[in-house]
This record gives sequence, structure tokens and C-alpha cells, in this order.
Amino acid sequence: LFDTPFWEQPIAVWDTMHGVGLRSHYVATALAAPLMIDSGPGLVANISSFGGAGFQVNVAYGVGKAAVDRLAADMAHDLAPHAITCVSLWPGIVKTERMLALADQLPWDVAGGESPELTGRAVVALAADPEVARHSGAVLVVAELAAAYGFTDIDGTTPRSLRRARTVDAGGDGRDR
Repeated sequence: LFDTPFWEQPIAVWDTMHGVGLRSHYVATALAAPLMIDSGPGLVANISSFGGAGFQVNVAYGVGKAAVDRLAADMAHDLAPHAITCVSLWPGIVKTERMLALADQLPWDVAGGESPELTGRAVVALAADPEVARHSGAVLVVAELAAAYGFTDIDGTTPRSLRRARTVDAGGDGRDR
């Protein structure tokens, strides 16, 4: 689906990205919010991607990730009076089992990416920060949080932020995004 224009992709691609990816963030938070409100201050961390800011993978992916970012911002508005912080996190290229299995088909280097645990460490750092509310509604880059909070990936490295990196989109043109 990386090299296929959106009009040639099955509508199911859109449905999966939004019905599963986006909807799961909404449903989980809608069900957790009353419990969090009753128990005091808290943190909602949505996992998004740099795809929310510019073309990455395909149209459905990018729109879904942009929607996750907006979801975090809008939920932060409703949750603020209850001392619940809501953020959207942008990991870099994450070395999941699926990504590693597809590595030879992808236009980017998976092997040099981040472990899934790095994002977990970012959530832990945010949850432990007594001033985390200053981030509410924001999109935060996991590698930048690692630098700011002083944690590393499981191999001891501190990945660089992809915020200013040259990204390779599905067409492989290498344009800055």
C-alpha cells in the first residue's frame, strides 16, 4: 500500500486506520475518563506519528494520525478541569515485530530505529513529572522527551529526533517535510 494511490486502495484501509487506530484512542479514553476523574490527577498518552504532520505511508494513515493529535488536544480541553493531562506522542521509527518483518519492503531504516520500550519510558517520565500539565494538549516527540528527561532506549542509546530529519515518504523522493 506504500506505492498505491489512495483511490486504488481498498476502502477497508481507511476503515482500519480510523475504525481501529483512531477509534481505539477515543473509546479507551472515553471509558477511562470517569475512573480517572474519580481517582485524581492523571495522564492520557495517545500514540501518534510524524505522519500526522506530513505525508508518510498513505492518505488514510496520515489523516488518522493527524486526527489522533487533534483528539489529544481536544480531550485535553475537556480533561483540564479534572487535572488530567492528555498528550499525543510521536515515536521515531519503532522496531516492532511487524516493522522488522517488513523491513526489506519499507523505504526507511527500521534496524536503526527505537525500541517500543522507549515510548513506554517516555510515558513513565511524563507520569512522574509533577508539572506534566504544562504539556497538556501537545504533540511530543519521544526522542526529545528522552533528551529532556534523561532516559535512554533499552540499548543505552538516546535516539535523535526525526523532527528535522529528512524523511523518505512512500514515493521515496526524500523531500523535507
